[in-house]
Amino acid sequence: MSVIAQSPPASTAIDGIAHATWAGQAQGLSQLSVWRQSMAPGAATPPHRHECDEVVLCLAGEGELHIGGQRQRFGAHSTLVLPRGQVHQLFNVGTQPLETLGIFGRSPVPTCQPDGAPLPLPWLS
Repeated sequence: MSVIAQSPPASTAIDGIAHATWAGQAQGLSQLSVWRQSMAPGAATPPHRHECDEVVLCLAGEGELHIGGQRQRFGAHSTLVLPRGQVHQLFNVGTQPLETLGIFGRSPVPTCQPDGAPLPLPWLS
């Protein structure tokens, strides 16, 4: 499958986060996943880590990244580089939706809570 339609992010069981997997295991990939997400103002991801590298492109909005004991603000046209195994959390600190595109070095994307327990995501990649 070479060309697919890009579905808009849809509501998930994680409050305030809409998600769409644009490319991943369902499209025949094993070494790459691409996620499009929209986070409502005030929403946040749970603290988590991935067993693969992640790059997040901020397309719109204002966010804050918590990683390695630091808090870093970011906005549209920012790139977040998240190495494998780093516990991190994203927050929407603005008044508009935080629009992101996540690229992962694996499919499916293994995601864990900080203690290593699996984090059950309401979507597949």
